[in-house]
Amino acid sequence: MKFVVSLAFSPPAHLVALARAADELGFEAVALSDHVVHPREIRTPYPYTPDGKPRWEPFTDWPDPWVTVGALAAATERLRFFTSVYVLPMRNVFTVAKQVATAAVLSEDRVALGIGVGWMKDEFELLGQDFHTRGKRTDEMIEVLRKLWGGGWVEHHGAHIDFDALEMSPAPQREIPIWCGGFSDPALRRAALRCDGWISDLHSTAELAEFVGKLGALRADGPRHDKPLSVLAAANDAFDLDGYRKLTDAGVTHTLTMPWMFYGAGPDDLEAKLDGLRQFADDVLRPLDD
Repeated sequence: MKFVVSLAFSPPAHLVALARAADELGFEAVALSDHVVHPREIRTPYPYTPDGKPRWEPFTDWPDPWVTVGALAAATERLRFFTSVYVLPMRNVFTVAKQVATAAVLSEDRVALGIGVGWMKDEFELLGQDFHTRGKRTDEMIEVLRKLWGGGWVEHHGAHIDFDALEMSPAPQREIPIWCGGFSDPALRRAALRCDGWISDLHSTAELAEFVGKLGALRADGPRHDKPLSVLAAANDAFDLDGYRKLTDAGVTHTLTMPWMFYGAGPDDLEAKLDGLRQFADDVLRPLDD
């Protein structure tokens, strides 16, 4: 089991210190979340709460994840970075390819791209992207990103993206993993058939085991059947060593967590959060490694 620290909702001034501590303590990675703007009136219901309201309030900080990766990579040595999740079809594919490849090169290949198709139509409209074709465009963008990151002259002629031969440098030395979030049938198919990993929302261990089973069946019949599929989960019923072992048995490879919450640290108390990271390493990381 590998543990990933979620930096969502942490003040930007905390991020470097938290990443340095996670690096030193043996956490696998940190995860960065993504929104560009927060309209005062959001017309699109949030799909992950019963009342359709987002889990955050206006004026919550959403620092750009790729600028943040650059800062955190410069302050760490072995820690990995990925997005959970980056709204891919809300962007231009060439801009995404350039940002992520640059982050990969400068971090010495410590980057993965975690993507989602997005839910807020309002934000898509503000960024000038079509909300209704986001799923099909995401599938094509995954193909194009891998071409652009592969180096050399490439071209693409698809339904939504069309270009003649070009090259994009610098190209990463290693393949950048792409992980897909979401638990709808299309999201599960996308993760199993096109991606290197799947990212859950907040689920129970039993629910996660069911999703892993579905992903495995889809993967076995797809073009990437010979490649491993990572599973990043946020579990709502795993809080101790026994719980994390059950997640491993269920097929979860990475657990997403905010460790300081288990020790009562508030979101604005950096020292308490750092203490929580250290305590979690003593209570969970080291015992599981033994």
